[in-house]
Amino acid sequence: MKFPIRFRFWVAQRFSAAISEPSLPALAAEGQPTNPRAGKPARRAFHALILTAAVFLFMAAGDESARFKDLGHRMMCTCGCGQVLLECNHVGCQSSDKMRDQLQAALDKGSSNSDDLILQGFVQEYGPTVIAAPTATGFNRVAWIMPFLVLALGIAFAVHIVRSWKNRPEPALADGITIPRGHEHDLDEFRRKARKETDV
Repeated sequence: MKFPIRFRFWVAQRFSAAISEPSLPALAAEGQPTNPRAGKPARRAFHALILTAAVFLFMAAGDESARFKDLGHRMMCTCGCGQVLLECNHVGCQSSDKMRDQLQAALDKGSSNSDDLILQGFVQEYGPTVIAAPTATGFNRVAWIMPFLVLALGIAFAVHIVRSWKNRPEPALADGITIPRGHEHDLDEFRRKARKETDV
C-alpha cells in the first residue's frame, strides 16, 4: 500500500518533533548539563536507525503499487477496446477485471515472480497481442528499428534531391551556348536573332 504524500509529511513532522532536543532552559531547570550533545551518541544513533527504517518502510510500501501500475500499463485489455489494461473504460468490462485480478494475484505471490515471468504468463494465456509494446527480441526488433530507419532514409533522400537540384548545370542553348543567370537581356537578344534567322 502506498501512503499519500501528506501522510508521509505528517509522520516526518511528528518524528522530527519527537526527537528534537529540549531547550537549554529546560535542561538547566532539570539539573542536566546545558550541552545537549554531551553523552547522547547512542540516542542519536538510535534515532538515525529509526529514521532510516521509516524511510525504507515508506519506500517499500509504494513498490507493489508502482509495480502493478507499470505492469498494467504494459498490457492491453483483451475485450477488443484496444486500450491499455488499466485504462480500459468499458463499464463492467469482464476482461479487464479478470486480468487485473490475475495481475494482483501474481504480484501477491511475492518477489519470486519477476515482471518478465508475469508478462510471459499473460502471453501464454492471452497470446502475444496482450503486450502493449513489442518486445525487443528476435524478429520484434524490426518493429523498433524500422520507423527510425525509414525516417533516416527519407531524410537522406530529401537531402540528396535538394543537393542535386541545387548543383544541376546551367541551361544550355543550341551550339553549346550557355546563358549565365541574371543576364535576361542577352536571352532576349538571342531570341531576336533566332526569329530573324528563321524568318525566311
